[in-house]
Amino acid sequence: MVQSVCQQNFAVEGTPRVTAMNFRTWRDFPNLAQPTALKNLRAAMLAEGFSNIGLDAEAGALTTVQETSGSGRPQTLRVTARKAGNGTRVDAVFMIQAGQTADSNVIRAALCRVVDAANL
Repeated sequence: MVQSVCQQNFAVEGTPRVTAMNFRTWRDFPNLAQPTALKNLRAAMLAEGFSNIGLDAEAGALTTVQETSGSGRPQTLRVTARKAGNGTRVDAVFMIQAGQTADSNVIRAALCRVVDAANL
């Protein structure tokens, strides 16, 4: 199966259970206006179960925090949409704290559902 551009750009930083982990990806969208991308990205984040999404329109950034483990140690999702030529570049990073773990395949799929939704 051919991977999407978003899936090909996926990278993981950190050591599981030892250091904080960052799951990152990005994708360029030619001819996509930044405000449209931000609106679509916010809707996709809500669809993935995130709430209380903060918007920094000047920076083109959406940020949300979730706590799913019951540990009181939140995970952060930050998605940015920045003008790039005639289009928009979307970057996403999902951050978990040291001692936490996550399946990178699950994170890759979820992040790419959000990123790819920028152009819906």
